[in-house]
Order: sequence, then structure tokens, then C-alpha cells
Amino acid sequence: MIRLRANPLTESATLLRRIAVILGSLGLTAIYSLLVLGRAAIRRLDRRTVDAYTRGWSTTLLRMVRANLTVRGEVPDFGDGRRYIIVSTHASHYDIPITFVSMPGSIRMLAKKELFRIPLLGGAMKAAEFPSIDRHNRNRAVQDLARARAMMESGIVLWAAPEGTRSSDARLQPFKKGCFHLALDTEAVVVPMAIRGVHHVLQARSWKINLGQPVEVRVGSPIDTSGMTKEQLPELMARVREQMEELLGDGEAR
Repeated sequence: MIRLRANPLTESATLLRRIAVILGSLGLTAIYSLLVLGRAAIRRLDRRTVDAYTRGWSTTLLRMVRANLTVRGEVPDFGDGRRYIIVSTHASHYDIPITFVSMPGSIRMLAKKELFRIPLLGGAMKAAEFPSIDRHNRNRAVQDLARARAMMESGIVLWAAPEGTRSSDARLQPFKKGCFHLALDTEAVVVPMAIRGVHHVLQARSWKINLGQPVEVRVGSPIDTSGMTKEQLPELMARVREQMEELLGDGEAR
């Protein structure tokens, strides 16, 4: 179990505090993006450096809101030579830094194409080997998934949110198939993960921030897709969804 110590008191942030958190988060993201781009420009950017940057960025973001993070479950050894995809619930922007802090290894987010259009951040994500998926162009999506597979085979662990967008009430939405196709294509190990309580920190489509909120990451049982066929895609999706529902528990606790 990993614990990020923080103020245990939960309180709604004042307007000034919300503004400070938002501006601080944007400034922090810009700084780390510049660091990545600067090192890439002089050819001194490697995965170990990117890992340190993503965890430094994430830790600071969580400290800004005094998130009280706990991780439960057995975290796999991502360095055992197999390909891994972490499949997670998605109810807040904070899911991303929470994953970087709580999971070991070279974690990279399977990102929407739109994120790469954001100034500084988009270029930094590209330099840091974040794979992208163009959901609106099928041929392009196939190429993007092929690149993502190559990254996995070189040691990167992908984090994906199969719901595609953030859930406003923390309940699981319908799954998209992209990351599951990728898992079967690469015979990856799928690691279901649920993040409980994160929507209370910053709910989807809201600017209300709660400070000192307890957040719990629950890691499920890995599902090895070796030997599984395309015809078993619905079965794989159903198994992952069943685990994620169980990890989330009752709606009141989320």
C-alpha cells in the first residue's frame, strides 16, 4: 500500500483558492512542458527523465488540492518483459496525475488527438512518447494504434480510459473498443483499475474543488490476453467491466 500524506480535513475551496489552484496547475504544466521540450531540443530527453517529470508534476498537482491518496491491491511488476495496459475509470482530470503517482514504471496516457493541439503541452506529450488516437479517422486510428503497440513493446505501460470521456457521476459509462483491440493485438496484460472519490476533488465539467479529499486507487486482477482471439473481444470487455464495477463498489462510497 502506498500513501501520499496530506491534510485529512476536507473542505470546499474558496473562489480565490480555486483560482490559485487553476492558475498554479496551468503554470506548473507549462513549466514541465518547457522542460521536456528543452531537453528534447538538445537531445537529452530519455524515458527516465520523462518519468521523473511526470511524477514531479503529478505530485505537485495533488499537493495543491491536498489529496489524501491510498493505493490498494497488488500492483504488477511492469518490468517483467510483458506488455501492459492499465484500464481505468475516468471521473476527473485528476485521474491522470493520480495514476502517475500511484503506478510504477514508464506510464504513458493513451491520449485523444485533440490534446496534441494544446500549445506547449501537445508538443511535450509528443516528445515524451504519449501515443495519440484519432477517433474520427478510422485509417488514422489504425496507424495510431500500431504506433502505440510499438511503444508498449519497447517497455512503455499504457494508461487508458475505455469510457472515452469523464463520467460526471463516477458511474461507469459505455466502453469504447480501441484499447481492448490494442490489448489483443499485442497480447498485453490488462490491469483493471478504479479510482474512488476522485470526482469529489474536481467533478467532470465543474470548477468546484474540494481540498483534503480522500482518494483510493484500487488495482484489480491482471487479465492476460495471450492466446485470446478477436472473437473474444466482448468477453474481455465484460471481464474488465465486471472487475471495475466491483472495485468501485457502491455508488455512495465513490
